[in-house]
Amino acid sequence: MQTKWLPGSYFLSQEELPDTYRPWILVARNLPKLIENGKLREEVEKLPTLRTEELRGHRLQRLAHLALGYITMAYVWNRGDDDIRKVLPRNLAVPYCELSEKLGLPPILSYADCVLANWKKKDPNGPMTYENMDILFSFPGGDCDKGFFLVSLMVEIAASPAIKAIPTVSSAVEHQDPKALEKALCSIAASLEKAKEIFKRMRDFVDPDTFFHVLRIYLSGWKGNPKLPEGLLYEGVWDTPKKFSGGSAGQSSIFQSLDVLLGIKHDVGEGSAAEFLQEMREYMPPAHRNFLSSLESAPPVREFVILRRNEDLKKAYNECVNGLVSLRMFHLSIVDTYIVKPSKQKPMGGHKSEEPSNTENRGTGGTDVMNFLRSVKDTTKKALLSWP
Repeated sequence: MQTKWLPGSYFLSQEELPDTYRPWILVARNLPKLIENGKLREEVEKLPTLRTEELRGHRLQRLAHLALGYITMAYVWNRGDDDIRKVLPRNLAVPYCELSEKLGLPPILSYADCVLANWKKKDPNGPMTYENMDILFSFPGGDCDKGFFLVSLMVEIAASPAIKAIPTVSSAVEHQDPKALEKALCSIAASLEKAKEIFKRMRDFVDPDTFFHVLRIYLSGWKGNPKLPEGLLYEGVWDTPKKFSGGSAGQSSIFQSLDVLLGIKHDVGEGSAAEFLQEMREYMPPAHRNFLSSLESAPPVREFVILRRNEDLKKAYNECVNGLVSLRMFHLSIVDTYIVKPSKQKPMGGHKSEEPSNTENRGTGGTDVMNFLRSVKDTTKKALLSWP
């Protein structure tokens, strides 16, 4: 088994498009100002209808997809009030859907866009650290989205050695090598611990009120969203509105891969965590989806550890599971800080009821985020091994 999408094609960095597509870049780079001046929709509707043939190569296509995703979210939600557009104009919808089909991605801003492709180094020769990085495009809310997206990216980078260890894990199980397996599992556990430490920096860079009342609106999709109950009509592409989820951590291929690797089985059934996570794979780049599929047919790690009854091996396996449990518990605390608590507070000049509504407690992916995360955390914990 090979992880061909790591590291080069996983964390993308591309800043410029060919001159033909300069109008897209100009609008995407000026979204906050255009929204503030009330001119965003006017500028979008004036954009030329461009074809995508000149966008050759994966990185250029991903950058264009990112730019069009930002413009689409801004066009639909505008100032974040009740003035919502239900139709994406042809000049935006047609090239956006063309690109989406080429890339195997949905025509909405996904995690693969706003986290994995939305960054650059300030010093090209410097390290991939928060201090040496910036995002390519921004929504209103100051540096809130920079903090949110870059910390999410840094978590992915910290956890990526776990993915690189997967072929070693599969080989160790296939060749019945408990020592090699133990070493690889310890490496995975260490990367998860590092990822959690990075995740804690979210609180240093992202203001809860700004996230909840500003940024979160622009990340919301049109599936499971009562503000767009029928979805969004992509003019010139489909005759009926389509429903797509907004960006969600559930679209991270790293953590879904580790669930599969460790044999963690989430609750199944209609509306279940397993159903949602399966659906979120459709928002991943095709190479990530293919990797997850191949991983599902790999030698089962959990069964091998159980059969061996080796204490050191069990300990290494449990450290990996505990690493995921710890990350998911911290994710719950982050959701409490950035969604649940702000939803109960009265915004400046506004009125909030004492109890948050279902809409307010939904994640950008369209699910009841707290119940989803509790379910995922609980089923992860159940995977811990113990024997007399």
